[in-house]
Amino acid sequence: MFHVEKMEVDDFPFAVQLANTMNWNMTLEDFEFMVKIEPQGCFVLFQDQEHLGIANSVSFGKTGWFGNLIVKETVRREGAGNLLTKHAIAYLRNKGVESIGLYAYPHLVTFYESFGFEADIDFLVLKGKAAFPPTQEMLRAANSQDVPEIIDFDCQCFGANRKKLLEPILLNKNNLCYIANENSEITGYVAAKVYDKMVEVGPLMCHANHAKEAVLLLETILSKLNGVEVFMYIPKKETDLLNVLHKAGLKEDFRVVRMFLGPAIAKNCICAAESLERG
Repeated sequence: MFHVEKMEVDDFPFAVQLANTMNWNMTLEDFEFMVKIEPQGCFVLFQDQEHLGIANSVSFGKTGWFGNLIVKETVRREGAGNLLTKHAIAYLRNKGVESIGLYAYPHLVTFYESFGFEADIDFLVLKGKAAFPPTQEMLRAANSQDVPEIIDFDCQCFGANRKKLLEPILLNKNNLCYIANENSEITGYVAAKVYDKMVEVGPLMCHANHAKEAVLLLETILSKLNGVEVFMYIPKKETDLLNVLHKAGLKEDFRVVRMFLGPAIAKNCICAAESLERG
């Protein structure tokens, strides 16, 4: 009999091993971070005492995100994924979440549609060793004093307050963040999470009418990452940003579909995802 429990520290090695059967390049620290920001929203599927699957969710007020759903291949057609998905949706609904987002592999769109999710837009996952020259017009690196304003700006664009996610990223001295300003007000920002062997660029947020600033933000941060393996998750429609990434040597790895259960968010801005599991 399947049952779902809250993810604990002792479950992290299993979670890493299972996640990386999908080539997700996840570490113990990734799951530590997710449990830290949403202690009750990370789940493990069991049958008796056997670990069978994982899923993560995070709530940002009335908006939530669902990700990292994976079960062992031996139970993939026995309702295991359904149970984890229903459990996560129920958890987020109980937190007051009205709109749940996720990124789905194209072959799983129908699976999520069965729960009421609707497809929004396509995202591309790009990766590669960055090779980008310094830009002529360098944007300013953010500092700790900028963090509250960045979080407020992100809330305006994303449609939910992601403070508990963004604050630890922006205050980590190993990470990078650059901002664009107009009349002393932030019009866009980009962050990058720096790991031992790779960097995830994102989130990138910019007002929809500031496309040039979005390009400059991306160029600025890529120029700091020469020779580093870079990952980024970006809407297929953002052709100007994709051109910059291709110029820097990144190539498409795979595609996902952003889907929502409830009203869609982050519609009137230029955005790149923070991660596939957290939006």
